[in-house]
Amino acid sequence: MIAVVSLVVAAAVTTASASVAGELPPDLRRLVDGAQAQVGVTVHYDPSYVSLPFPGGDVPADRGVCTDVIVRAYRTIGVDLQLLVHQDMNQALAAYPRKWGPRRPDPSIDHRRVENLAVFFARNGANLPVSTKAQDYRPGDIVTWRLPGGQPHIGLVSDRSAGGTPLMVHNIGAGARIEDVLFAYTVTGHYRYVPRQTRD
Repeated sequence: MIAVVSLVVAAAVTTASASVAGELPPDLRRLVDGAQAQVGVTVHYDPSYVSLPFPGGDVPADRGVCTDVIVRAYRTIGVDLQLLVHQDMNQALAAYPRKWGPRRPDPSIDHRRVENLAVFFARNGANLPVSTKAQDYRPGDIVTWRLPGGQPHIGLVSDRSAGGTPLMVHNIGAGARIEDVLFAYTVTGHYRYVPRQTRD
């Protein structure tokens, strides 16, 4: 998870932003809508550790961190990353970062860490090249960054654009926002994860 960052170079989305999506498949439409619907609902950034129910646990909808944007979006298409990350860590714990020390998987926090989500998406979805071309990023894609202070961050590509660059849904300190930040920070990962069952 990230700390609140004082330097935010993002430009807030305006009503003039253009759609980059056209007609999305139903699963991607729900995923993108599920992320964008958090704007105005999740209004606080709160990295506090909370003991969560499992599966399906969540912090109050008015608060969260960047990873919660992703987790909540996927739940709108019936995908519980809390459960799936926990299962994957139980099967392949060595593939995940050990920066928090030797431990057993913790379903209250593992899915709320950027580095863990990046490993999960790389192992279970499409691990795509990091690109400097805006057209390589599609609605529903997941992007991870390294912020100026070194913190990891994560967001979801929206169906809107500004000047040809897709806008991102993320929470960097002031709640869920749709902003022009795709190339504002150092991109460290680019993933596409649409579980097969959602495409049937």
